[in-house]
Amino acid sequence: MNMMTPLAPPAAAAAEAANVLAVSGLCKSFGKLQVLNQIDFNVARGETVCLLGPSGSGKSTLLRCINWLERPDSGRIHLDDEPVGISSGGVVMGDRELALMRTRIGMVFQHFALWPHLSVLHNVMEAPVHVQRRPKDEVRAEAEALLRRVGLYDKRDAYPARLSGGQKQRVGIARALAMKPALMLFDEPTSALDPELVGEVLAVMRDLAAAGMTMVVVTHEMAFAREAASRVIFLDHGVVVESAGPEAFFSAPATERARQFLLRYAGTAPTGGR
Repeated sequence: MNMMTPLAPPAAAAAEAANVLAVSGLCKSFGKLQVLNQIDFNVARGETVCLLGPSGSGKSTLLRCINWLERPDSGRIHLDDEPVGISSGGVVMGDRELALMRTRIGMVFQHFALWPHLSVLHNVMEAPVHVQRRPKDEVRAEAEALLRRVGLYDKRDAYPARLSGGQKQRVGIARALAMKPALMLFDEPTSALDPELVGEVLAVMRDLAAAGMTMVVVTHEMAFAREAASRVIFLDHGVVVESAGPEAFFSAPATERARQFLLRYAGTAPTGGR
């Protein structure tokens, strides 16, 4: 299939322009299993949106559809008012166009995905030099500044095998930031870490949120979501059940399903519905 849902008309596209990310009518199935069903949400510049929900609710698939690591079945995704995955004529983008689009969407995975044969510094420098074709001296200076930002400048000459899990994930964040993305996606970035290493990664993410980085974060870290999120989106069985500010969501969720989730995952019952 070469065609997707038609692009938004001009008036709708103008409304989407205020958002870094606009997702509309997104659907994705694997065989007979529908994983995402009519997902709609926007992310404004500087927002941190946390995607919450039980395992299997479609959160990670949604992230992968946003940058077309998974191809949606239907729906629209716009990044800064430009379509992702489809051309202006509604035809699926080729690999080169998709690769160019993905340079504007940073992604931090669960399992680090660092290049083992490169030092920390060169892991951060690799894509800006070889994909964006930027001057090496300029990229080196920026990479060193990013490693300072994530607290790993002293590890710049180390190789990934010599790093802890938390250090590897912080290098992964610096590597994604080195591309100067418009949007950062985090797919449960602390799930593979030992408990004592989680805090150092969340601290970097809190700093990014406070600095106004536009982020969509899949996480089971409820304290982080309550503290750092501009908005919480709760998914269950592939649909958006609830979307609210963090204080409203955690204190007085609007749906019984969200109350059940919070009782199980946050360990405390919210005070009541809205």
